[in-house]
Amino acid sequence: MSIRLFPLLLSLLGTAVQAAPQADPATLQTLAEDPYWISLGHYEQQTFGGWQSYVDDADFFLAVDGERAPLAELQATLQALYADPELADAHPQCRFPSRTRWLRQQLPLEDLPIVECAEFAAWYADIDPHTTVLVFPDAYLNSPSSMFGHTLLRIDSAANEGSGTALLSYALNFGAMVEGMDNSILYAWKGLAGGYPGQFALLPYREKLSEYSSLENRDLWEYRLDLTPEETGRMIEHVWELRQIRFDYFFFDENCSYRLLELLEIARPGLKLIDQFPLTAIPADTVRAVKDAGLVQDINYRPSREKELLARAAPLQPKEVSWAQALAADTGLLEDAAFQTLPAERQALIQETAYRLLRYQAAGQERDAGNAARSFRMLQAINQNPPPRLEITTPTLPEDGHESRTWQLALGSQDHRAFAEYGLRMAYHDLNDNLAGFPLGAQIELGKLRVRQYEGNHWQLEELGLVSIRSLTPRNQLLQPWSWQVQTGLERVAGKDGRQRLVGHLNGGAGFTWHLSEDVLGYALATLRVEHHRDFAATLSPATGFDSGLLWRNRAGNLLLEAQADYFHNGEVRRSLGLTQQLELGRNLGLRLTAQREFSHWGAPQNEVMLQLRWYHY
Repeated sequence: MSIRLFPLLLSLLGTAVQAAPQADPATLQTLAEDPYWISLGHYEQQTFGGWQSYVDDADFFLAVDGERAPLAELQATLQALYADPELADAHPQCRFPSRTRWLRQQLPLEDLPIVECAEFAAWYADIDPHTTVLVFPDAYLNSPSSMFGHTLLRIDSAANEGSGTALLSYALNFGAMVEGMDNSILYAWKGLAGGYPGQFALLPYREKLSEYSSLENRDLWEYRLDLTPEETGRMIEHVWELRQIRFDYFFFDENCSYRLLELLEIARPGLKLIDQFPLTAIPADTVRAVKDAGLVQDINYRPSREKELLARAAPLQPKEVSWAQALAADTGLLEDAAFQTLPAERQALIQETAYRLLRYQAAGQERDAGNAARSFRMLQAINQNPPPRLEITTPTLPEDGHESRTWQLALGSQDHRAFAEYGLRMAYHDLNDNLAGFPLGAQIELGKLRVRQYEGNHWQLEELGLVSIRSLTPRNQLLQPWSWQVQTGLERVAGKDGRQRLVGHLNGGAGFTWHLSEDVLGYALATLRVEHHRDFAATLSPATGFDSGLLWRNRAGNLLLEAQADYFHNGEVRRSLGLTQQLELGRNLGLRLTAQREFSHWGAPQNEVMLQLRWYHY
């Protein structure tokens, strides 16, 4: 039933409705400005005064202007609490248990009618909230919706806490409601522009665990929080009020992490977590804020199914990996004479690798009887000849990586013209940045600005990057992922008469990456580019090309050697060769040396060297 029907319903009930007490106006005004009431309504103070709720759903408000008027919403709520108790589960007390409890604590409401809220009571008892765990599925670059990571809450009951039965717990998730089959580019655009509504959902934790660790191959970090049972219960009580309630959803601020911080402030008033994120709320940063607030008691790491497969296959020789692939396809080879002649300890490793490969391949697929039979046969073989326990080293905690925003100050020379360069990047990480807490070969940059000051006090905009994403995922004998990249914005390129032109561009590419050694990645991508260049006759000019290079993780930091080329339809050819080495001076400080040579049909080769100080600061 729509909340908007409550005033009409109350008027029809006539004498069956008790009159709400007339509270002192000053008292009501004070309560309406109380931080907890503001949190219950998800209100935000507007820049030029007044309030606006993040909730984008009329069914959440009892007052006509409740989304903008905390006082009006409080008065409407107080009046509605005295509705006829015969409304039962449709009664405002049942619909808004958090508001009801808080108003009982603040005002003398001894004559408040007693209402039987059977539906809420059964729902709450089923969840049985006792403790809270913040879960951070790590970034997964091959999915635009997952490239920054994600956060959700796990709600453990008293029976499940510490018993190793987390799969029986509930997961509290906030996410975009995607209808239809939007492709990755459309999904990313609509997520940036707020094109999707967001909703809270409470579902079994085992489903989210399967989705993130198995289907999307994302590591999971579980942070047990020190919320008391009362605080956890207070948070879940408010979640009941948010069922099927829509919010605006934006990837970078009003997202999963921001909404969960609001819930933690409901659980423990006074935390002031969301005040730390006025512009963006990147999941790793919000995890860091929760940890800095002293809420984390314990941390548990769950590696993804892909990481477990690769870790088990790591000690195998190429011929043994081939055996694992063959066994995953045909378990009858377990009886093959050639396989039986292998040492028992090698057979054990190969068998478990084959089993993990089978499960990896089955993730996200409909149940297949043949695959199930092969899996069962492999389990039998593993039980008869078990391998040693799989040990996976826990990587650097994601919140221990560098901060997301980057300030840059550089000095350099371009063909003997000295310059100073000033830069800002809103988020988040590139291939050369300090690596701790990030995967090698991953890049996500948003809101990148570079301005140069040349000799003679000549200023110019060098680059305004909107989005730059690179996923250099290495291929191996077992797994053959694609590498890809996409970039758009404004940048300086060669023009006629030796001039530099600021052009708008969109370019992307796909190809492959390989582990040339433990700390060296080699990659080669075919690229497509479209740009608007004032010296070109066409409004939009396409080009094909390539992007290849080496990425070396060394003792000082990351070194990138890269060669790029674009061949335009009008005959223009643009090529570049660059070398960049980052020196990691500290967690949030880096020194970067860059040398680059660019070639164009429109001018002589251009050489540039630059020394840049990078400060990572949120």
